Amino acid sequence: MSGKTLPVQLDDIHAAAARIDGRVLRTPMVESAMLSEHVGVPVHLKLEHHQTTGSFKLRGATNAVLSLSAEERARGVVAASTGNHGRALAFAARAEGSVATICMSSLVPENKVSEIRRLGARVRIIGRSQDEAQEEVDRLVAEEGLVMVPPFDHPAVVAGQGTLGIEIVEQVPEVDTVLVPLSGGGLAAGVAAAVKGLKPSVRLVGLTMERGAAMKASLDAGKPVPVEELPSLADSLGGGIGLDNRVTFAMCRDLLDDVVLLSEAEIAAGMRHAYAVEREVVEGAAAVGIAALLAGKIESRGPVVVILSGRNVDMEQHRRVMNGEIIYGKDAA
Repeated sequence: MSGKTLPVQLDDIHAAAARIDGRVLRTPMVESAMLSEHVGVPVHLKLEHHQTTGSFKLRGATNAVLSLSAEERARGVVAASTGNHGRALAFAARAEGSVATICMSSLVPENKVSEIRRLGARVRIIGRSQDEAQEEVDRLVAEEGLVMVPPFDHPAVVAGQGTLGIEIVEQVPEVDTVLVPLSGGGLAAGVAAAVKGLKPSVRLVGLTMERGAAMKASLDAGKPVPVEELPSLADSLGGGIGLDNRVTFAMCRDLLDDVVLLSEAEIAAGMRHAYAVEREVVEGAAAVGIAALLAGKIESRGPVVVILSGRNVDMEQHRRVMNGEIIYGKDAA
């Protein structure tokens, strides 16, 4: 790791923490007795799904909105989103007297779309991929003068997500391994920069689904590559990383120690464990850390921290998963 080359530094993350203080929650950390017994080392769950808007995305969105000038906020902000960033940006924009426009593909679950509308944002449903939604964002920036706040590939967004990493080290100083959901890389990059900046020995593992893992494919290729977006229980982890990715690809390449893929059945098992044992309702993307531990895909010499990143799941889908159904992939009914 070469700290001098990172687009987001530990100092940027500390500045973000000061900026968003009082506007986001410092989320709880709890130890899981069953998971600790299962893997043989203490396992702690970072309950980030308890965040105000139901996911970690509020950290980055709030930091990005607060980093804008008053004139930029007055013009309005716009972003493409698989749901959680849109919800966070709508909330953060409204809190600062701005208006958000959120562009989403038709794959985004309706429960996330309706909540974004409730928060006062304008909603545009475009195509069947994040890339198509991003084309509409680019048009609105060019034609209407809106200010783009990307869901992950932006220094202020990454720095905001990194504040979660500071909390992890403060809450579990002896942490050995951190399991972080991996999509476009905003959360993984920010958390890794914070945790490794404070404690370089910590191992950072990115977790994502087998179906359409864009960052994993890009890391394997050595550059950002397009990947077909497929339906998944971990829908929040869908979408490409952007072929002109400027921030998160390089940070994930330099900071992540490993990337682990999870099947739909494993993700479903993670969701069921979270609900039945930990008494937590989480979406598929938030269950990947638990899923990896249950599947025996993670080895650690010391305490593990699992980030439960969001709870904004369609409750009918959640009910079906709890009943043992596998909704996507080759094992689906």
